Amino acid sequence: MKNNQPPIGVVIAQIGTPSSPDAQAVRPYLKRFLSDRRIIDYSPLFWQPLLRGVILRTRPRRSAELYKQIWLEAGSPLLLHSLAQQSGLQELLGSGYQVELGLAYSEPSMETAIARLEAAGVSRILILPLFPQYSSTTTASVYDQACFAALGRRSAGGPAAKRFVPALRLAEDFHDASGYIAAMKAHLERQLQSLPEEPDYYVLSFHGIPQRYADSGDPYPRQCMETARLLAAAMNWASGCWEVTFQSRFGPEKWVEPSTAAVLGELAGRGIQRPLVFSPGLVTDCLETLHELGVEGRELFAAGGGQPGQFMICPCLNDSPEWLEFLAGQAALHTAGWITPTSRPASDIH
Repeated sequence: MKNNQPPIGVVIAQIGTPSSPDAQAVRPYLKRFLSDRRIIDYSPLFWQPLLRGVILRTRPRRSAELYKQIWLEAGSPLLLHSLAQQSGLQELLGSGYQVELGLAYSEPSMETAIARLEAAGVSRILILPLFPQYSSTTTASVYDQACFAALGRRSAGGPAAKRFVPALRLAEDFHDASGYIAAMKAHLERQLQSLPEEPDYYVLSFHGIPQRYADSGDPYPRQCMETARLLAAAMNWASGCWEVTFQSRFGPEKWVEPSTAAVLGELAGRGIQRPLVFSPGLVTDCLETLHELGVEGRELFAAGGGQPGQFMICPCLNDSPEWLEFLAGQAALHTAGWITPTSRPASDIH
């Protein structure tokens, strides 16, 4: 940039991943994740004894077995794809920006990402959550982490450890942005060209949240439905050949519906032979897509009478070029006023 100005910092934010597929690594990750009251909002007096006394004694071992089935030779799929997104976005944005990856519940943490930017002299930072639809369980939890990290605190009541706090901007959701819809369309069309047969049904599976969260003001389910409507229109799907579902149910209370698991188990009985499952709300392949949908989803379809070989799953956007171009446009949009005229212009912002 001109006048030797430091770069603008961009932190692409994700939830996180265990460092290895074993119970010893899964346990601290789950402990941090499930202790966040954005995720589980029960009183700690009730929840923490249950979490520490029961859940963290049994769930890490079961989860580790699932992680082992999707783990790559080089490591966690979510981390590897996220690092590819970081690298691709850095290349598009150029030297006027410094892009870091910040994970809410694992390394590289939000604290690590912001520390790296500050060490490079960055004083203006954009937090760009990779969650197209806003939810208090994802977007807001990342906002919390970013603000506390920028302040040098781990919580609102922590000690003031920093004298200088960088300027911080929080990017908003983009559930209905045309560039995001176009990126998914291009990605899906490439995937469809590689298939031996055209699917006869499309299941758009989003991560779920408790119904109580939606009832108390979380706009997430409504935004998911709008994303799906726009994507279906862009793909020219007939109204009877696609539907929205919600996955990853946890605990006994009612979650938003319909359940992905229930729908996948019923498809064959409805005469659907070649379903394609895609996750518009998860932009990076992870346990929820690779195992919950790719492995368990196939088993549910087969248990309901379908042919497992005809069950199709579309990868997440990961580092597809149209998606990275959209992210670059988002970075330019949300750093407006921070960039000089010679900096990279926004591409497809909307």
